[in-house]
Amino acid sequence: MGKEIERKFLVNTLDFMSQSSPCRIVQGYLCCEAGCVVRIRQYDDRAFITVKSASVGYARDEFEYAIPVEDADKMLSDMCHGFIIEKMRYRVSYEGFVWEIDVFQGRNRGLVVAEIELPATDTPFKKPSFIGAEVTDDPRYYNANLYETPYTLWV
Repeated sequence: MGKEIERKFLVNTLDFMSQSSPCRIVQGYLCCEAGCVVRIRQYDDRAFITVKSASVGYARDEFEYAIPVEDADKMLSDMCHGFIIEKMRYRVSYEGFVWEIDVFQGRNRGLVVAEIELPATDTPFKKPSFIGAEVTDDPRYYNANLYETPYTLWV
């Protein structure tokens, strides 16, 4: 069983783009319940199904498995309901950690969020200059919620 310990932040500048090449991500959800989400995600030419439990603080259980791209295509087109999430992901190393920065497209255009995965909830880390306000505790920024209520529809 995997454990995901993740913190989310808004991004205050796009300076990070020169430090990394992006990969394109398309994802949708088979299930978005309060205690469990099941996600289908394609990274360029790879695909995964991921099951995540509800968060407890910054941590939650996560199970991720590779699946054939053709299966992911079929599930995304026929089984995922709501808006498909499209984004470009940049990975930037800083002070011993990798920051994943998502520049959203489509219905979430205009939103840029950075995430850092940590080995423990109390692990200290330094923030690069492009990191802004923390939004870990704001459920609007969870991808499963952006899937149902895209950023462009926020009032």
